Amino acid sequence: MIKALFIITLCYLIGSIPFSLIFGMALGKVDIRTRGSGNIGATNVLRTSGIAVALLALAADLVKGLAAAWIGTAVGGPTLAAFCAAAVITGHCYSVFLNFKGGKGVATSAGIMVFLMPDVFVVVIILFILMVTISRYVSLGSIVGAIAFPLLTAFVFPKPLPYILMSIYMIILVLYRHKDNFIRLREGKESKITDKF
Repeated sequence: MIKALFIITLCYLIGSIPFSLIFGMALGKVDIRTRGSGNIGATNVLRTSGIAVALLALAADLVKGLAAAWIGTAVGGPTLAAFCAAAVITGHCYSVFLNFKGGKGVATSAGIMVFLMPDVFVVVIILFILMVTISRYVSLGSIVGAIAFPLLTAFVFPKPLPYILMSIYMIILVLYRHKDNFIRLREGKESKITDKF
């Protein structure tokens, strides 16, 4: 039990590392908290610091999710992997290093899917790309992908119960973190991926 709690806490701390903020400040010379949408995520890095820095931030956030899933699986199997996945995305969204503020969890969720359920990831990323290509709204692609995630995990590519419960937790968290995007989409004020600040 003590070892499991240590591993879960470690994954939360891994999730808390704000790579988008770090890369934005170190390479883009921009504090993304005060520019663009203010969100600590790769899309805001793209708009404020350019594609190269954004790709680094995206990759780092994805690796956070992948690493947590790998650690949990290696140490304790599916149940611990699910707890570690929940912990890393919670850390990303509510970072202890940023006064419990953070990003929206999309890239970190993708990393979790890549390791634990690559078949689900393939479908989710296709849906995401299609939605972003058609609408130009990254947030809409993220929302559609988040909604599809637990449905695919439960019904299309059935996974162990811990993964299904973890996917439900993740959709609730990701959609909650997108609540402002829902409002802006409804009001026609949401920024498109091609917009710059």
